[in-house]
Amino acid sequence: MQQRPLGRTGLQIPILSFGASSLGAEFRSVTLDEALTSVRVALDCGLNFIDTSPFYGRGMSEVLLGVALKGVPRESYTLCTKLGRYDLGHFDFSARRVAESIDVSLHRLGTDHLDLALCHDIEFVPMRQIVDETLPALRRARDAGKVRFIGFSGYPMKIFKYILDQTDVDCVLSYNQYTLQNTRFADEIVPYLKAKGVGVMNAGPFSARLLTSAPLPVWLEEPEAVKAAARRAVELCAGRGIDLAKLALQFSCAHPDLATTVAGSANPANIRKWAQWLAEPIDETLLREVQAVFAPVKNIGHTEGLKENN
Repeated sequence: MQQRPLGRTGLQIPILSFGASSLGAEFRSVTLDEALTSVRVALDCGLNFIDTSPFYGRGMSEVLLGVALKGVPRESYTLCTKLGRYDLGHFDFSARRVAESIDVSLHRLGTDHLDLALCHDIEFVPMRQIVDETLPALRRARDAGKVRFIGFSGYPMKIFKYILDQTDVDCVLSYNQYTLQNTRFADEIVPYLKAKGVGVMNAGPFSARLLTSAPLPVWLEEPEAVKAAARRAVELCAGRGIDLAKLALQFSCAHPDLATTVAGSANPANIRKWAQWLAEPIDETLLREVQAVFAPVKNIGHTEGLKENN
């Protein structure tokens, strides 16, 4: 698996990373064997950057990761978890909860340190707290040796400049904003991040199944015009004998300024398939045709979190 540097951290991470949200049964019921095998297959395929959160499965993802990683040499993988979001509507970015959350995550994951710790979905709270309270608490955890690098994650573009115009972090994670249909993150924010030396991570190459042939989930928030364009893109690719998901994954992972793209699955076959797709060249002709399908709805998305953070 090809690797890229993560900003100025000194870390080299794979261009495709393993997202462990599915281990928390966020999208379907998952067996213990599926969860544990998925982690082993991901590591075997070179997806040795692992992203999780106490929010995923309300702790289940971290617990199962801890079980799956038992006996695996700690230096053979890079581990990222998050803090601040604990349920759909439960957010706590207080300094006290930062310290507690890190200790709980370390216990669940069976490790004495986190490589990365991110404030999770900061758009749902007043961002002043992130600058004044949450990030300083994370720095104290870093000074104590519990965390190596710190940052934040979220969806709206506004959050990145708001935080980084006022303070420093090591890395950030954006989701569903660098895909075949939506390239806002790379267009609007990545040059700014690169100039600051901030490590840049992308998640959600399939945009919550929008860019796959799977049935669209009822909770998908994209406008109907975007969904319709995606169905046309699925049909176009199927007519060429190619899965739209393959093109979507190859496209997201190809951007040279994105250190990694995080994709999650508790299906080992999917993970093996993704690694194989990245070993194959992208169909440039088909890519241009699919981009033409999405042109009328390019960069159209939805809002997340507080109104003032969008």
